[in-house]
Amino acid sequence: MAEPKNRLFPKITDAAMDELRARIGVKIENTLEPWCHEATRDNIRHYAHGIGDDNPLWCDPAYAAGSTLGGLVALPSFLFSTSRIISGYVGGIPGVHAMWAGADWTWHRWVRRNEAITTEASLKDLVEHKTTFAGRSIQQIYHVRFFGEGGDLVAEADSWCFRTDRDAARESGTKYSAKDKAAHRYTDDELERIWSLYAAEKPRGATPRNFEDVTVGEALPTMPKGPMTVTGFIAYAQGWGGLYIRANRLAWRQVQAHPGLGIRNRFNIPDCPERVHWEPEMALLVGAPGAYDYGPERCSWLTHQMTDWMGDHGFLVRATSKLRRHNPEGDLLFIDGKVTAKRVEGGRHLVDVQQEARNQDGELSVIGSGTIALPSRQG
Repeated sequence: MAEPKNRLFPKITDAAMDELRARIGVKIENTLEPWCHEATRDNIRHYAHGIGDDNPLWCDPAYAAGSTLGGLVALPSFLFSTSRIISGYVGGIPGVHAMWAGADWTWHRWVRRNEAITTEASLKDLVEHKTTFAGRSIQQIYHVRFFGEGGDLVAEADSWCFRTDRDAARESGTKYSAKDKAAHRYTDDELERIWSLYAAEKPRGATPRNFEDVTVGEALPTMPKGPMTVTGFIAYAQGWGGLYIRANRLAWRQVQAHPGLGIRNRFNIPDCPERVHWEPEMALLVGAPGAYDYGPERCSWLTHQMTDWMGDHGFLVRATSKLRRHNPEGDLLFIDGKVTAKRVEGGRHLVDVQQEARNQDGELSVIGSGTIALPSRQG
């Protein structure tokens, strides 16, 4: 890919890569404060509502108290709000764009209401790619461990961002050859299909989904997400916290500490790169087709489909997600899943699920998978 004619931003350099490689395996100290330290009732609800999930196990204390779990728990993806690292706060290569692109989660137990969470994180690996989006790109992989109040390991995950040359993506990238294509205007019939799916959508609840009743090849109910709006992206940021959203003195302090974050807006005011999620002009500047959704948000949509399906007696053991394209405002996703395997392992009755989500034009947006422990009539 040719060198951009109009360079506005720093690019990936070998010197910056050498400095970053020296950090692999080193525990990250004094990381940015998480959005949520504790899994309070409100913190859990705000996150759940940010992805369109009102499961009473995490949103209704009275229901949860009478459930098999005996009280409110945090939905699995809530842990995104307890670590900026797992959510895409990457170090090194200043001024080079970072796009959250996937995660591989393992959960060991539920997080209980009001439980404090602590984390440990380190850079795990750097993988260079040649992409149609921006040419040379670096996959920056982190490993994060999450601990409960008793010091036990609650969950662990790898997550990764792609570091991309903003100028190359904007001027030479070919992933979005039709960036200026007309926005999709939904007909009333199209909207009615979406509304009908929402009307039928609900968590399974207290009725157990027993291992014996699940068949390989069985489909999970299609789950829609969207049509996407900046309002929806902001709703997610309210529960998740964002990475660089700051105001006034705190915004100024952030730019003083990290000058590469201060990208000047149309008023010549240094503002954060996170505004690609609500400001189309900034998104186009980095090569995206428009203001787009958050990566951890999309991962959370996949786990939402599985927790709705498994019911109160199920437990999400593992989930993976790999993002394949941006979802700009106006896009709509249909998430489909199916059971691919069943097994008994370590005394647990496990079901494997494969997922994919495509937009209104049939374009692949994200692929995922999960492993769910289900109750068994055998005990």
